[in-house]
Amino acid sequence: MSKAKHKELRIVFMGTPEFSIPTLKTLIDETTVVAVYTQPDKPVGRGMKMQASPVKALALVNDIPVYTPEKISLPEEVEKLKAFNADFFVIVAFGQILRPSVIEVPKFGCINVHSSLLPRWRGAAPIHCALLGGDQVTGVTTMMIVQKLDAGDILLQESTPISGEDTSSTIHDRLSEMGAKLILPTLLGLKDQTIKPIPQDESKVTYAHKLTKEMSWLDWSLPTREVDLKVRALNPWPGIKIETESGLSLKIKKGKISAHSPNQTSPGLLTFAHTNDQTLLLHCGDGAYQIEEIQEEGKKAVPVSDFLNGLKGRGISLPLKLKSMPRSSV
Repeated sequence: MSKAKHKELRIVFMGTPEFSIPTLKTLIDETTVVAVYTQPDKPVGRGMKMQASPVKALALVNDIPVYTPEKISLPEEVEKLKAFNADFFVIVAFGQILRPSVIEVPKFGCINVHSSLLPRWRGAAPIHCALLGGDQVTGVTTMMIVQKLDAGDILLQESTPISGEDTSSTIHDRLSEMGAKLILPTLLGLKDQTIKPIPQDESKVTYAHKLTKEMSWLDWSLPTREVDLKVRALNPWPGIKIETESGLSLKIKKGKISAHSPNQTSPGLLTFAHTNDQTLLLHCGDGAYQIEEIQEEGKKAVPVSDFLNGLKGRGISLPLKLKSMPRSSV
């Protein structure tokens, strides 16, 4: 099908964060994006300067009208949407629930790009939960939007393996690009009726609940595999936090399951791997986790060697005993 014919497709795009950008770029190149909806500008940083969403910034560069209603389902907003005479609404991490009054507006439907292999991990944090759940594979799904959260019929899917080095950031970037590649075949397939929507199997549904600050506290009595999954899943936010009994508040930024057998068997200690070594071990429930990058409260993240040298300069020596995590994070 020619590119000129793709341009006949009229699209209203709804999205907000960086994850949405590759799909929006594809639609700008291949179709006619008549409007972009995104979340309102927000204050950012110490100066609380108002900042536009990544989606708004891209739309403005491409001279696409941008709308930032607090509630897109208000009657006056629905009337505006109808006036665009859109073939599709494409939604990628927009940040608002669409009501039936909105879903029913476009000619061929509302299409969502979701960062999981539905019906697994419906909800707010599918990428993080795929890692926390120890999944060996994840992917992206295009689906029809319905009133119930992430419950619409599946259109197209693409999967990708999760490696032992993957983090929420690396998976985020990969799925973002994969979603962009699926969007045009999805729209054309629906328009030409060559895609048959597939209902989700409700017996296989799992939910990816919203991340909270309380999740940052690390239970170091967990097995090393679970510690590793948490570190890879929850950086950069909310991060993985530990605190020594001497009052050091630390965030583990990067690490791996250690090949060293710890000399101490008690979980909750920070030690060297060997005498005079620059390797920092966290003793866990069934072994040791090697910390490679760490951040002390109020300071920048640094390699462990810099952190250990800093401790030495302050007269602090290992081993260090950790506090038990707050009950609220259990």
